[in-house]
Amino acid sequence: MGSLIEESSLRDRVFVFRDRPEAAALLARKLADCGVTEDHNPIVLAVPSGGVPIASGIARVLGVDVDLIIVRKVQMPGNPEAGIGAMGPEGTVILNETLIQRLGLTEEEIQCEIEKTRRVLKKREELFRGSRPFPALDGRVVIITDDGLASGYTMLSAVEFIKKRSPRTLVVAVPTAPKNTVDLVLPEVDEFVCLNVRGGFSFAVASAYENWYDLGDDEVISILNEMKLR
Repeated sequence: MGSLIEESSLRDRVFVFRDRPEAAALLARKLADCGVTEDHNPIVLAVPSGGVPIASGIARVLGVDVDLIIVRKVQMPGNPEAGIGAMGPEGTVILNETLIQRLGLTEEEIQCEIEKTRRVLKKREELFRGSRPFPALDGRVVIITDDGLASGYTMLSAVEFIKKRSPRTLVVAVPTAPKNTVDLVLPEVDEFVCLNVRGGFSFAVASAYENWYDLGDDEVISILNEMKLR
């Protein structure tokens, strides 16, 4: 079981960050305070799209390496905003079996969504990473970040991929997440840094931010260019 590091003053609150840059700066400070990035050649890996400005801010404050890990949720049939699981960079799929059973989805419906996800993932790899090889992670402190977690399955896909590459320490660092998702991901990592942990029956990443919008590909690419990742 990993260790949870949170900001207790932000527990169960909404609209606690002005925007993603502020959340990134606060997250970087928390990472520095708990000594996560002190040794072993740390690297921050962003989950696009929302994780890119978070990773950029963390890397700028802490002076650490930064790169991308591209994972994608497997959409719920008829509801593209919701997910029934996620796919990692190598095409490995993690499914929310409890949700699938509750929805009564057929194998055909599931496989259809998996194939859609595979195509989208390939396009996003080409758009954001191009032919650039994935960085070596052996023996390094690896910090995976996003602008927030909902179900946690995309993060689990990223974690599974990274664990195969022998990091010294694996850290998930996000501004906000629901308590049940923290409990889902925490056993799979060494440290889980989450500033705004929230309980309750309803949760939206957007409700942690005063200023929230979905990042377009052009803005993501602009940030990647600033970080010299394209």
